[in-house]
Amino acid sequence: MTSTTSNAIDPPAGRPDETPAQPSSWSGVFALSICAFALIASEFLPVSLLTPISGDLGITEGMAGQGIAISGAFAVLTSLFISALAGSLNRKTLLLGLTAAMGVSGAIVALAPNYFTYMLGRALIGVVVGGFWSMSAATAMRLVPIQQVPRALAVINGGNALATVVAAPLGAWLGTVIGWRGAFLCLVPVALIALAWQWKTLPPMRAAAHAPGIGNAFKVFTLFGRPAVAVGMLASSLLFMGQFSLFTYVRPFLETVTDVHGAAISLVLLVIGAAGFIGSLLIGRILQWGFYQTLIVIPLLMAAIAVALVAFGGWTAAVVALLGLWGLTGTSAPVGWWAWIAKVFPNDAEAGGGLFVAVVQMSIALGSVVGGLLFDHSGHRSTFIVSAGLLVASAVLTVATARKTAHR
Repeated sequence: MTSTTSNAIDPPAGRPDETPAQPSSWSGVFALSICAFALIASEFLPVSLLTPISGDLGITEGMAGQGIAISGAFAVLTSLFISALAGSLNRKTLLLGLTAAMGVSGAIVALAPNYFTYMLGRALIGVVVGGFWSMSAATAMRLVPIQQVPRALAVINGGNALATVVAAPLGAWLGTVIGWRGAFLCLVPVALIALAWQWKTLPPMRAAAHAPGIGNAFKVFTLFGRPAVAVGMLASSLLFMGQFSLFTYVRPFLETVTDVHGAAISLVLLVIGAAGFIGSLLIGRILQWGFYQTLIVIPLLMAAIAVALVAFGGWTAAVVALLGLWGLTGTSAPVGWWAWIAKVFPNDAEAGGGLFVAVVQMSIALGSVVGGLLFDHSGHRSTFIVSAGLLVASAVLTVATARKTAHR
């Protein structure tokens, strides 16, 4: 998914395996980074392969896009309940199980004989997404001394950023060379490498002495009673809905409207990913210049891009430039909202982060569903216009969030 810095299972004080002389396990951190790369690649690989998936399984492109939606829905459920369901299970064992499940998911999708099996594999990757991101920060806290945790999280998120750059164009290229099934099968050895690396380097990690129960999983929703929280969560939700109602269907748009095919699609997706990587490097300084101003401008700019894509969809150079700008802004947006979580929940960042993970994944799922239905029944124009409307609504609610925060 996105950033992981606020969503942990165990707080720093609950690091049962830590000793004053705890050595750093940077090899374990890099193992998690490889796992993050494979996970993000697995989650969004269908974006670059919708057309061949739909053709092979005999379904519409919108139905194939629902593979993004179902993974998001299962990630929501898992992020809320993973700690309670895992109970006292050693967290290393849990991480290894999730990594193995990622490889199994890739194999299920690659070998899927029908739509139901395809969706089953996508549901399984959703479980891994929710579980991994819910545990990653807590795991980093156990692998390195507390003062090195920010650096460790940056390394783990580096796998995320790398996947956003190369996964989509590489998936499209692999789909052309060895087929969409071969592209998904390529995820299996990557998952096995991550599994072996984690098994070798991660220390045993006992569950916290007072692991939260099922009731506490629902307790995070009481955070909506705080000033600005409900409005801010809705604003971020609309942003992700608007983003993925459009982005999920970029490939069929390029093929049917811009008349881009084959290797050229990989190049366009590479432009989006590279621009997004640049944006993730720049957004920190921009947020310091104007925090809420940045959160407001990003969805407005994305809405303008969505409308411009409708207007200039047949002009290849313009589409490439617009999609590059889309990647620059869209990849930066989650960083800003994670920073907002830290501002609003200075003493409850874990609870706020857990709720945010659920909100983001649900929004991705809803955005993919809405975009797919519109794309199948009304074409790309209505899909992109609705995306623009959701993004404008997000900007308006972000203005309200800034005002409520200022007067709390």
